Amino acid sequence: MDELDQICDQIRQDFERKNVRRDAALIQARQLTRHASLAVRAIHREEVQEAQAELQSARELVQAMREGLKDDPDLYFTGYTQDAIKEYVEAQLTVALILNQPLPTPDELDAEYPAYLAALAETLGELRRRCLDLLRPGYSNDVERLLSWMDDIFTQLVTMDFPDAITQGLRRRTDLARGIIERTRADITLSFRQSEMEAAINRLSDQLNHQAEG
Repeated sequence: MDELDQICDQIRQDFERKNVRRDAALIQARQLTRHASLAVRAIHREEVQEAQAELQSARELVQAMREGLKDDPDLYFTGYTQDAIKEYVEAQLTVALILNQPLPTPDELDAEYPAYLAALAETLGELRRRCLDLLRPGYSNDVERLLSWMDDIFTQLVTMDFPDAITQGLRRRTDLARGIIERTRADITLSFRQSEMEAAINRLSDQLNHQAEG
């Protein structure tokens, strides 16, 4: 009986230790998701410094979470931690692409490949949002740059033809990405045609005014 007590006490102590770390990681994951969301909101509002500050806070949380769970990979690779890291990576990629900065690598972001690719796929939704914001006042050349990035990202995603057990659901995200790009391209085309039509009408109006004055 004493031997069994010792075994179970050892197991109980390990479970208590892991439970404490799990609770801490849950709090960090929630905070990480919040900072990532605030960074994306800030960059859409063109508040660059605020976005960078939120990303720095998020990065510190990623590092703290990795350090806190380095001895417990089973906790680190659970859904809530990887989902939070994915949100952080998505925010980093979104800010970089909108600001036309170099794309951060998985190593630079301390992100596992599946989380990075998932974030890359979901970045397309934020790029579409940015394109629509740019098109609201009229056609903008910057939307062509963003659309080109969207096409390049999708081209890479479709080459990741591996089982979901490896990519962790990337195929579904890639299928959704196709529709996002198609709708964005249609919106850009429509805006461009409207811009060209307005320019043609203005030219014709100027010509008619000159003729009337002459």
